[in-house]
Amino acid sequence: MNSPTPATSARRIGVLLVNLGTPDSPQTGDVRRYLNEFLTDVRVIDNLPAVVHYPLFQGIVVPLRAPKSAKIYQQLWTERGSPLLFHGLDLQQKVQAALGPEYVVAFGMRYQNPSIAKALEELREAAVDRIIVLPLFPQYAAASTGSVQEKVMQIVSKWWIVPSISFISAFSDDPGFIATIVALGQREMARHQYDHVVFSYHGIPERHITKGSYHNYCQFGSCCDTLNEKNRYCYRAQCFDTSRRVAAGLGLSPDQYTVSFQSRLGRDPWLKPYTDILLKDFPAKGIKNVLAFSPAFVADCLETTIEVGEEFKEMFEEAGGEHWQLVPSLNSEPQWVEAVAAMIRRN
Repeated sequence: MNSPTPATSARRIGVLLVNLGTPDSPQTGDVRRYLNEFLTDVRVIDNLPAVVHYPLFQGIVVPLRAPKSAKIYQQLWTERGSPLLFHGLDLQQKVQAALGPEYVVAFGMRYQNPSIAKALEELREAAVDRIIVLPLFPQYAAASTGSVQEKVMQIVSKWWIVPSISFISAFSDDPGFIATIVALGQREMARHQYDHVVFSYHGIPERHITKGSYHNYCQFGSCCDTLNEKNRYCYRAQCFDTSRRVAAGLGLSPDQYTVSFQSRLGRDPWLKPYTDILLKDFPAKGIKNVLAFSPAFVADCLETTIEVGEEFKEMFEEAGGEHWQLVPSLNSEPQWVEAVAAMIRRN
């Protein structure tokens, strides 16, 4: 007589969405804790030995920077708290609904709360069969995506049972990602006539590019004119590729848009051109109305709402500009939710 087939429960796939991080509150103490964790990450500040790095940043840089940053975070904070956090939680809930019960979607931050460790524990408690990790950074950079991947691997390396884990390392050319940006841009362009479009990306030190360059392929020039097997994970090349794709969707010619970089820190050379310097020259060239995108960010945050939306606007107007408009981030737009769900399904 044949033995009965044992009953098996449906296997579920775990999904971990991760963004950079945010203070728990805009108070100086919480901002200091956030900055301390962020700026002591050796993938962020990679050019100092530990004996210099930690005392310098923990003892001098962070204590001096925290009160100033806290004032900026107070401008950013809303009734729901930090936009980066609540947009991330909204995205988590909507992606969960889009994927259905066969998936378990968790959300974590690389720095502070909710932590990656907490989010991974949620997936382990759910007994998922495998885990797909999606760092919410469209263009790969060692200081963002790479840091998330390293942290995940550090955590799961201590588990006794480690399930299959895969990473979506970049989605700078994902059709759904591009289409959502285009749709948001078209919405703004229908409201106002613009002379020029700026794609402002978070900058990284040039050394981060050269350290990851394939056989010294990256030369900070025409090497980024196409995205190919040699520069597939070059942050600069991905930024230009994203811009070309969005510009094509908006019907822009190459002379109608500019790619630039923001948020530099320290004295070492970062990716150029610098947005804050570039925009000051626009009015003299007859560019008085600018539409600005921040395609390195999928959720509104300090670098988009405050830096691009307010500080750059003020600089542009002081230089003689008339209208500077920031296109909102993807946040939890329905089209973006479906794009994320589609990426997960494909993986």
